[in-house]
Amino acid sequence: MAQITMKKVSGGDAGKVQLDESYFGIQPNVPVMHQVVTAQLAARRSGTQSTKTRSEVSGGGAKPYRQKGTGNARQGSIRAPHFSGGGIALGPKPRGYAQRTPKKMIRLALRSALSDRAAEGRVIVVDQWGFDSPSTKAGVAALAALGVEGRVLVVLDPSDANAALSLRNIPEVQLITTGELNAYDVLCNDTVVFTSSTLPSSAAAESDAS
Repeated sequence: MAQITMKKVSGGDAGKVQLDESYFGIQPNVPVMHQVVTAQLAARRSGTQSTKTRSEVSGGGAKPYRQKGTGNARQGSIRAPHFSGGGIALGPKPRGYAQRTPKKMIRLALRSALSDRAAEGRVIVVDQWGFDSPSTKAGVAALAALGVEGRVLVVLDPSDANAALSLRNIPEVQLITTGELNAYDVLCNDTVVFTSSTLPSSAAAESDAS
């Protein structure tokens, strides 16, 4: 297993921590990450767009003019798609965009994304946040002490309310809990920050499964 230095909120060292090779040491599978992220973004689409067909447009019950003798092309209804205000041919209707993605692919994509960030040295582990009370100022100071730059994904324990309240108003910070960790959010951020209790490992995954 790879070792990295665990940090304190003040920026100092808090010893060494092992990164699970199955999460942080595999060869990233780019095609799987692409497919999983595409499916995740597709599932976000509401799919509520809708247009009216010629049968749903109001009016047009009478033939607009007689069949012959006018010099115009014959017409049966002003609801036809080629009329202004008529129905839409082959227009969008409400539909679901969700794609079925195997769970093994979702897990592989997450592990690939975490391994990519770890290979670039952009995985930080904090022993604990330890905020006595919610403070955005303290949250900004903590991130500055850790030396993170750009967009930051902070993985919190659901019980760490003070840390969530201290970090949630910082524009470049995204907060998620351990159960929400996914490949897309990892790839969208430059740095991923865990605590010692939220760091993914095979042992933790097996205990959760059991």
